[in-house]
Amino acid sequence: MRVALFLTCVNDTLYPDTGRAVVKLLTRLGVDVDFPMAQTCCGQAHYNTGYRHQAEPLARHFSDVFGSDEYDAIVTPSGSCGAMVRELYPRMGERARSEGRGDGLATTLAPVVPKTYELTEFLVDILGVTDVGAYYPHTVTYHPTCHGLRSLGLGDRPTRLLQAVKGLELRALPGADECCGFGGTFAMKNSDVSSAMGTDKVRNAESTGADTLCAADNSCLMHIGGTLTRLKSGVRPVHIAEILASTEEDPLS
Repeated sequence: MRVALFLTCVNDTLYPDTGRAVVKLLTRLGVDVDFPMAQTCCGQAHYNTGYRHQAEPLARHFSDVFGSDEYDAIVTPSGSCGAMVRELYPRMGERARSEGRGDGLATTLAPVVPKTYELTEFLVDILGVTDVGAYYPHTVTYHPTCHGLRSLGLGDRPTRLLQAVKGLELRALPGADECCGFGGTFAMKNSDVSSAMGTDKVRNAESTGADTLCAADNSCLMHIGGTLTRLKSGVRPVHIAEILASTEEDPLS
């Protein structure tokens, strides 16, 4: 199987180790991974901020880059960007049609929508694995991010993967289904509320006694991680890809 890795802007700029972990993990599982060098932003930041027409060229470019028949799937370590493609690209096409601009945008975006997967659903649903041969000797609590939980419906896929990791003790996070307060520009426009929500999330994580807080989206981990630092917490934020890529022979932590 040949897949294209959609790394996303946040990971490319701030968390390249997550991308390396995805490649390491999928390669170990026998997947041929390509990284299309022409990839850019999927347009989520523009779309969510209200610049919906300005997001269209980015969506078209995404389809141009990733829509090739040579890829069996598009895999991303980001629930929010995965949801942009799967949930909001079809809406963009419908909106263009309702505005009398025809079916061109919908037709352009259609090839990438059904074959875009967030990493954990690709592992469980497409590869059919939960035990990926990982080793991570830490206590971990898992935060299900809003896009992964509500838009993509990841359900228990991430926790099933974590439960199969050798040496890992998974501890339930109180208030797990509550937003961490990031929400993209929400964190800037409503900073006081966002900070309070982040603090609640961190306190809940600390109450588990876990040394690691895991999520499937680094944008949320960035927000939570900043709160952890400000509160001088001993809990550290780690993307699930880095946990799953870690092995006894070659640990990433």
